[in-house]
Amino acid sequence: MRNRTNSFSREPFEDDLGDNLGIVMPILTECEVDEDFADGIEKVGNTIPILPLRNMVLFPGVAMPVVVGRPKSMRLINDAIKKKNLVGVICQKEMNTEDPQIDDLYSVGVVADVMRVLEMPDGTTTVILQGKKRFELNELRESDSYLRGKISILEDEIPKKSDREFEALISTIKDLTIKMLSAAVNDLPRDLLFSIKNNKNVLYLINFSCGNIPISSAEKQDLLLLNNLRERAFRLLFILNREYQLVELKNAIQMKTHEDINQQQKEYFLQQQIKTIQEELGGNINELEIRELKVKAAKKKWAEPVAEVFDKEIRKLERLHPQSPDFSMQTQYVQTIVNLPWNEYSKDNFNLGHAQRVLDKGHYGLEKVKERIIEHLAVLKLKGDMKSPILCLYGPPGVGKTSLGKSVAEALNRKYVRISLGGLHDEAEIRGHRRTYIGALCGRIIQNIMKAGTSNPVFILDEIDKVTNDFKGDPASALLEVLDPEQNSAFHDNYLDIDYDLSRVLFIATANNLNTISQPLLDRMELIEVSGYIMEEKIQIASRHLIPKQLEAHGLPKGMVKIRKKTLEDIIVSYTRESGVRELDKKIARLMRKLARKLASDEPIPTDITSEHLHDYLGAIEYTRETYQGNEYAGVVIGLAWTAVGGEILFVESSLSKGKGSKLTLTGNLGDVMKESAMLALEYIHSHATLFGIADEMFENWNVHIHVPEGAIPKDGPSAGITMVTSLVSSFTQRKVKGNTAMTGEITLRGKVLPVGGIKEKILAAKRAGIKELILCKENRKDINEINAEYLKGLTFHYVEDIREVVDKALLKEKVSGPLF
Repeated sequence: MRNRTNSFSREPFEDDLGDNLGIVMPILTECEVDEDFADGIEKVGNTIPILPLRNMVLFPGVAMPVVVGRPKSMRLINDAIKKKNLVGVICQKEMNTEDPQIDDLYSVGVVADVMRVLEMPDGTTTVILQGKKRFELNELRESDSYLRGKISILEDEIPKKSDREFEALISTIKDLTIKMLSAAVNDLPRDLLFSIKNNKNVLYLINFSCGNIPISSAEKQDLLLLNNLRERAFRLLFILNREYQLVELKNAIQMKTHEDINQQQKEYFLQQQIKTIQEELGGNINELEIRELKVKAAKKKWAEPVAEVFDKEIRKLERLHPQSPDFSMQTQYVQTIVNLPWNEYSKDNFNLGHAQRVLDKGHYGLEKVKERIIEHLAVLKLKGDMKSPILCLYGPPGVGKTSLGKSVAEALNRKYVRISLGGLHDEAEIRGHRRTYIGALCGRIIQNIMKAGTSNPVFILDEIDKVTNDFKGDPASALLEVLDPEQNSAFHDNYLDIDYDLSRVLFIATANNLNTISQPLLDRMELIEVSGYIMEEKIQIASRHLIPKQLEAHGLPKGMVKIRKKTLEDIIVSYTRESGVRELDKKIARLMRKLARKLASDEPIPTDITSEHLHDYLGAIEYTRETYQGNEYAGVVIGLAWTAVGGEILFVESSLSKGKGSKLTLTGNLGDVMKESAMLALEYIHSHATLFGIADEMFENWNVHIHVPEGAIPKDGPSAGITMVTSLVSSFTQRKVKGNTAMTGEITLRGKVLPVGGIKEKILAAKRAGIKELILCKENRKDINEINAEYLKGLTFHYVEDIREVVDKALLKEKVSGPLF
């Protein structure tokens, strides 16, 4: 047997140090095919010197180095070298035991030969031991020099050579051993691999693998206990498979970690290159951006708390890596803080005359709104500083509520911003998102303040009555803070997370229907009604604004076409039915398109558009209005009605027919209130019949039928009360109704006349229908005084307090031709 220690070496196990279970370079010994490593074993008697090792298990045929440290162990080795004796090597159960007894040692060990003793440069002594035969320790005696034990030699049961299964088992163990060594030891020598593959000694191969796999001493000891080599091989194969899987897993983890480190190193290297290039070009982009933010911040007029927040956030930004996902979010937040106009205000133009001219230039009428703006400007001029009002303009569509905001901004010399609240259902649109969410933004209030660039713009909240709510919150509730002058000086946006002063912003909300706005929100706003335009106002708007705008929009020279006032009136009456002027604008645009087509085709066009041209340009008449139809019939009285598209005259007809006298028929698609007015009128006449010269038997022998024409149109309201009384009195007395007379007013059971609304629109409707005299409640006189005197020319007003006055003024003493009785 020859020992090859010159080619391979391993870190020696130390008998008085801790375990070293890692795979190191093994010592490979050459042996014959059938060698059982028993040479010299005959010299061993029943007693042999015992060398206890702390952390190693030696197997027969296997050579391993051991660092000897204990004095007893050193004496034993020296004695064995001198006498050329074999020694018994056995592993301790606990490595920390300094002076082991028999119970501290495993029961099975290996007889070993001391092949070489090496004095190392660090002063330690290394002994190379080679295992011979296994033995069982029966008794342990301690002498002055070292331990001695009584042993019994154990024989290994080796399978027959013809066992094919055992051959396959050995081959598998070879392959796994090579894989284990290759995975655990870098650059494993090729001749070591060659020696393992070509070694035919199965006992040595099994023991070599057992001694060199990285498992605990206890598990190696279990392998050493097995007498049957087949069992030891199967057990070894199980352990090899288990450990190889563990080694592969470790290598995979190390490789992944190594790749991650390589990627990080690559990214770091590229970042350093980019940084160097940027510095050569004038500086790092991110650093330049941060520097710009600091320069902007130094010019801001913000309060100390805002400055502290900015300094904190900019320091946080400087600490973040540019590749971090938080970097862009933090940059956006800091930019938001810097871009807001903290305490920056545009200078108001306090010239009241200029403001009035700008408002009149942009909008005709709307006197209440203009007056409120001028009042605000006047107080601001005197006081120098005040909270802006929260105005809410409500009225039908198309009357100029939204466009008025631009004129107000121009009149005050302020910035103009607008947001549409129609269909808004997310509270975050008003208050912003919290910064914990990806893609978070500040609310639309703060966004538009940032866009305006000043903290006192004219801010239009369009369609505030169309705000909705769902599971995301109620935006209308969020608007309570925005539109409360006592709270909006410290408006809190969830994204900005800093209180912002909105008290100098002039908020103007617009709405069509106040019923859909919550009461708390209504209480915070100053309501200004913007009613529909009357005929005269629409004509003025068309002449001053719509016609010049459409001429320019269609490429027609200014002044090329003239549209007469009568023509505009016919367009308004016959082709539109609205409170505002949107439909009128469309009709004028349609007319201009027809003219533009003719002009482009070199056809002659009229320079003066008259009513006769309307059929050619706008088509057939779309709407017709009621006009006065005379007073030949009893029971036909003209009332006045208000609609969303203006005032209308309303015919109330009543007739009598022979019957039992207890039947009242109402037709004309009347609402509940209007039906109640009819019943009230009949009951009043019945109870005061003598006042009107009506015999009691009339109510017993005649049925009453009241009808309001245009049955397809729903009608309701109390304002037709006096009209119905007058109509019924006329039918019961067959007296004529005074010509060209109309009326409106509510009645009570006592016969009192109550005021009604929509007087302006009703009066203008009566004037258009050719009515000359109007009967109104005395309390409606105040409404007449607010109407421009120009619109009242040709009208006579009769103010009444009692229904008897109405009958006296509305009915003639003369009866109609062909009376019923």
